Amino acid sequence: MNYQKPKGTRDILPQTALKWQFMEEKAREVARLNNYGEIRTPTFEDSALYLRSVGDTSDIVSKEMYEFKDKAERNLALRPEGTAGVVRAVVENGILNEALPAKLYYFSNCFRYENTQKGRYREFSQFGLECFGAENPEADAELIIMVDKYLRSVGIQNSTLLLNSIGCPHCRAEFNKALREFASKHTDEWCVDCKRRAVENPLRMLDCKKDSCQDILKNAPSILDYLCPECKEHFAKVQAVLLSAGVKFILDDRLVRGLDYYTKTVFEFVHEGFDGKTLTIAAGGRYDNLVEQIGGKSCPAIGVGIGLDRVVELVDESLMTKQGLLFVANMDDVEVSKIIPIATLLRNNGNKVEINLNNRSFKAQMKYANTIGAKYLIVVGQAELEQRQLKVKNLETGEYLNETIKF
Repeated sequence: MNYQKPKGTRDILPQTALKWQFMEEKAREVARLNNYGEIRTPTFEDSALYLRSVGDTSDIVSKEMYEFKDKAERNLALRPEGTAGVVRAVVENGILNEALPAKLYYFSNCFRYENTQKGRYREFSQFGLECFGAENPEADAELIIMVDKYLRSVGIQNSTLLLNSIGCPHCRAEFNKALREFASKHTDEWCVDCKRRAVENPLRMLDCKKDSCQDILKNAPSILDYLCPECKEHFAKVQAVLLSAGVKFILDDRLVRGLDYYTKTVFEFVHEGFDGKTLTIAAGGRYDNLVEQIGGKSCPAIGVGIGLDRVVELVDESLMTKQGLLFVANMDDVEVSKIIPIATLLRNNGNKVEINLNNRSFKAQMKYANTIGAKYLIVVGQAELEQRQLKVKNLETGEYLNETIKF
């Protein structure tokens, strides 16, 4: 039987994995410079955690979450997003009792049962950043600036930042009233999902992907007209700080994000480089009430998830530091076992080294070195073993390096 990977998953092969390593190195560097520490959480959690945090009316919970029962009949779910598990870990491990703000980053595989396309998979990877204990708008701006810097560091210069505020629960309740009233005037025109959302959670209608619904929503009330004075001031300060840092953005009053836990600032970085389609490559926002909802003490927080499966499609490979491969060949009268101590020495000094593991002839080794893209060559014969000196040849120029290697 020929086995194939499940739909919506993919194999990351060595050449592509180099791009992933590059992305992850740049991510860790941005996190380090902003004093974020790494956190790792389980791949699966209690299903109730996501029902409580993400919201049972969100598409993630109602349609896309992978749920199962274990042998003890406990209801579990594969991680559909990163924030809820990190909040649970922060509360459970008492991190909020330490010095705040607590700044955390993570790499996580997430799982959602959704339609697949380029840049969208059922198993996908995120680089996430979460900041707990900072309520000032400067924290929102700092996080957005970090994402902008990260995307630029991997060569993505032309993404677009969309910015909005969905206010606090008080002003959002007033907006939901207005939106529900608007929806009632178009009862027969909504898709099946939006008819349900209009009753359960009108804000979710703004996130509908159906063109017909979006056409109607162009005339819907704007959340920005319903912000209370505090939320309005907060949002104005976020914008001012971003502008002072040279980060450009577009105000999008229809941006709400697909998760129920957000408050005030929400944002997305989008890109058009996916076969003509515009897809989100990073998204996040403030969630000042989520920690308390999950059982912790009241604590403001803000976070972002960056979709690495999408970022990898846009990485500028010319920025990647590629170490040249060094091939150590043995002449036909030298056993391969004599090469291993030499290769070990070279590797201990930080060189990427390949040797003749398949007992190829010297001529076949030269062909193999070319096939695997070796940049440098060392030939070991009886003379080199006796003199204990090696010369390195640059295969691209055909010239020998000036320095010899002694062993």
